[in-house]
Amino acid sequence: MRLGLSLGYQTAWSTPADHLALAQEADRLGYSVVWAAEAYGSDSPSMLAWMAGQTQRIDVGAAVMQIPARTPAATAMTAATIDALSGGRFRLGLGVSGPQVSEGWHGVRFAKPLGRTREFVDIVKLAIARKEVAYDGEHYTLPLPDGPGKALRLSFHPPREHIPIYLAAVGPKNLKLAGEIADGWLAVFYAPEFADEHLAAVSAGRAKAGKELAGFDVVPSVPVVIGDDVASCAELVRWYAALYVGGMGSRQQNFYNQLATRMGYGDAAREVQDLYLAKRQRDAAAAVPMEFIDRTSLLGPKERIAERMREYAASGVTTLSVSLFVADRDSGVQTLRTVAEALELSGVGE
Repeated sequence: MRLGLSLGYQTAWSTPADHLALAQEADRLGYSVVWAAEAYGSDSPSMLAWMAGQTQRIDVGAAVMQIPARTPAATAMTAATIDALSGGRFRLGLGVSGPQVSEGWHGVRFAKPLGRTREFVDIVKLAIARKEVAYDGEHYTLPLPDGPGKALRLSFHPPREHIPIYLAAVGPKNLKLAGEIADGWLAVFYAPEFADEHLAAVSAGRAKAGKELAGFDVVPSVPVVIGDDVASCAELVRWYAALYVGGMGSRQQNFYNQLATRMGYGDAAREVQDLYLAKRQRDAAAAVPMEFIDRTSLLGPKERIAERMREYAASGVTTLSVSLFVADRDSGVQTLRTVAEALELSGVGE
């Protein structure tokens, strides 16, 4: 199992300089990849290109580039360019986002996300492989049939004809699609105890494509808090869990709430959502079960984290990407070092 670093996106309490310093420390420590995210603020490819030019070995990955934000061809251009700038170190993570961001921010209908994802990935692969981009799908038609457009190919040679593609997937149908058409899965709220169900869906997709699960990169983003008292560490993750389970999406369509329900926390998930949507965020955070937080995070002293790492590796995780819940840059650097030490202690590192 390898280590990754999930930086997320820029917030009111982070700076590009902070994220760069953490990426550079992860590079020095031998982490395999650093991921940047986007929602409706900072974008991931700008951050990744900037970090790629100031790191040496670590891969730079989008987790994710939003499918509704760009055409497939523009996504392929960006991916090929960052891959060239970084010397072949780019990983392309894709996701459809959610209805509120897709329709409210990008003005793109959220309907039929699985079909749109499949066609989007098809076109990206065509373009990066420098094949003529001609496509006749339900969602994308290239070139347009009633105008002067012609089928084009990428006009420069990137370092690789195939850039690793990852899908951010939560539901079983999307997990199966990830197994079928992608090289890896970007997971959230991943608990080793519930991994079998998720990986069964991925394996079904791999089988459909005539492939095995071996070689497929399973990449959960896992909150990490180092400390002697596990319960105190969990308090730093509560607000994050409440935001996703309670406040991401609408009452009718919240993928993270549905995930928590499938994991056996249905009653708690409903309560957290009710409280969050009633603008009682503090109460919603308090209602998140400690067990849910502990199962989906790395909490406590180094030795406990090493033991949990063994469980993640045994469940099928190949890249464990940590999300740092820290107060400042120095604490983040120290956490990265402790996580690297924990992996060595666990005996499951590559």
